[in-house]
Amino acid sequence: MKLHISFLSGMVAIIAFILFTFTALALYPGDYTPISNWFSDLGNSSYNPHGSIFFNLGCIITGIMLFMFFIGLYKWYRNEKMEKIGNWRKVLLIIAQITGFFSAIALIMVGVYSEDYGAKHGLASALFFILLFLVLIMLNLPLLKHSKFLKPVGYFGFAVVIIDLLFIILNAVKTNLQMPLFEWLAVFAALFWLGALSFNMLKFEGQST
Repeated sequence: MKLHISFLSGMVAIIAFILFTFTALALYPGDYTPISNWFSDLGNSSYNPHGSIFFNLGCIITGIMLFMFFIGLYKWYRNEKMEKIGNWRKVLLIIAQITGFFSAIALIMVGVYSEDYGAKHGLASALFFILLFLVLIMLNLPLLKHSKFLKPVGYFGFAVVIIDLLFIILNAVKTNLQMPLFEWLAVFAALFWLGALSFNMLKFEGQST
């Protein structure tokens, strides 16, 4: 069985993010909890002088791997007859790919412009979560009709959409709720979905050979 580019890059993205994030967390000199600290606090050189490089590098590597992951999504429509998935679904998948490229670039920028850069970091982070929200919708919606798509992956994808949307809205209205916790939920839910879709791509490749 060939290992599809989306499976390989998806797995590397997950492993890299977890490995570099928890390395940065282990080197964080003060108290750090998901309830009171943002992910990006790990990449702040003032808060985490010895570990910030690991978090920021992890975001860059993860972003590069996500870019490769989205390239591989052509598999969902390249070999499918138009009458099977429909014109609008194919178009939506292509738009999702393009949006995914920009979300990957935004994540890379989160690492390049760490929390030390203030507004630039905030813009990159906001763009990443907004673009991720759009990608999740535009991918899961058309794929639900695909014969080789595992439906539970799509259903969980929409659950991630809700989590991501909740985080975006709560962050925008500046409630008294602990926003960092919702960020952690949104990120790790998205990673779980990425892993599920990556394995779906592996299954897809196996059925095509």
